[in-house]
Amino acid sequence: MTTSSSSSGNGGIITQFYNCVVLKDHKLVDDYVYVQDGKIIDPAKMFFDERRAPDVRIDCGGGIVAPGYIDVQINGAFGYDFSNDTDIIDEAVDNVSKGLLMQGCTAYCPTTVSSRPEVYKQVLDHLGPRAGSVERGAEVLGAHVEGPFISPQKKGAHELATLRTAEGGLEAFDECYGLDRLRRNVAYVTMAPEVSGVLESIPKLISATGIRIAAGHSNATTAEATQALAGGASMITHLFNAMHPFHQRDPGVIGLLGASDTTRPFYGIICDGVHVHPHSVMIAYRAHPDGACLVTDAMAAQSLPNGVYKLGEMDVDVHDGNVYIQGTNTIAGAVITLAECVRNFARFTGASKVEALESATLHPAQMLGITHRKGVLAHGADADIIVLDHELNVQRIFVAGREATRENVSYKNKL
Repeated sequence: MTTSSSSSGNGGIITQFYNCVVLKDHKLVDDYVYVQDGKIIDPAKMFFDERRAPDVRIDCGGGIVAPGYIDVQINGAFGYDFSNDTDIIDEAVDNVSKGLLMQGCTAYCPTTVSSRPEVYKQVLDHLGPRAGSVERGAEVLGAHVEGPFISPQKKGAHELATLRTAEGGLEAFDECYGLDRLRRNVAYVTMAPEVSGVLESIPKLISATGIRIAAGHSNATTAEATQALAGGASMITHLFNAMHPFHQRDPGVIGLLGASDTTRPFYGIICDGVHVHPHSVMIAYRAHPDGACLVTDAMAAQSLPNGVYKLGEMDVDVHDGNVYIQGTNTIAGAVITLAECVRNFARFTGASKVEALESATLHPAQMLGITHRKGVLAHGADADIIVLDHELNVQRIFVAGREATRENVSYKNKL
């Protein structure tokens, strides 16, 4: 329920969220949240300096108030594919952004699979940061560029012909992506540490562009993965998938979760019950709960019926939540929503509501280095807010302080 008053004062309308528990400082606490001009505010100035009451009061019905979800790996949705729809890439971003917003995902990293250099030239300038709003949908945090500097042995659904090595160092990355495009438009890049030239290039690439580096699609040994971490890599892309399997004498990239002599990386994990067995999710959670970043790895068929869809230049079959490269048993992305991932994570691991929510809010924001404005409900942060029931179903969605509803957010599916 929403109520309004006729109070006035300095600045824009002040909205109060009440009758709720708020995700704050790793706890759910009885509290209020105040929003003005798209930001979360400290109400002290309103109360004591301006002697002002909230203009709008939102009754949360005893539910949970949390930051909006953040998905740092999503290849597309609603029929659109960020790597394949090069000629209508703005249409793809517009519709995916609005569709994701209506699922409670208020910010995301549009993800490209391994592609030819001409594809990056066409799409990366359209996948760079842009603010979220009711009119534009979820905020774009910059692209996640997955490949093509990955292992041919662990390519998964990536096209072999697009893969590259990096013997030329920074020049190889400039030739592939364009270093200026990385600086302007990209949040992070996934690469395999063992690919020729990658390990030596990681610190140089971070220094030259400011992007973050994830290890993934990799056959790296634990020693190689540790070197990548020392060089500045800070994330593992879709843990357990497309990587050296765990072995007691060399656990590969997965072994970084057990490191005791270095800062452990964040890790993306797909909690759809298909990509990763619930027991494996539990192992990861028990090993490094503060590193879990729930991702969908969703592709074009997310929220659409069974059928044949595109992932980059490949055809994939989608049937009852399973996605495979056509004619193979190779998993090719997912169709789950991030809200479903959160509920599954809690169910698979027994994690608390706080831990499950932070794995889709705080942790991805920490991984991207944006906790001053995303993934938290701190004063000064962006007012991207979701209201949930206690079964973690999203009930209401706010972006930049405004409520997103079926009446004011419209998007289309590309069928």
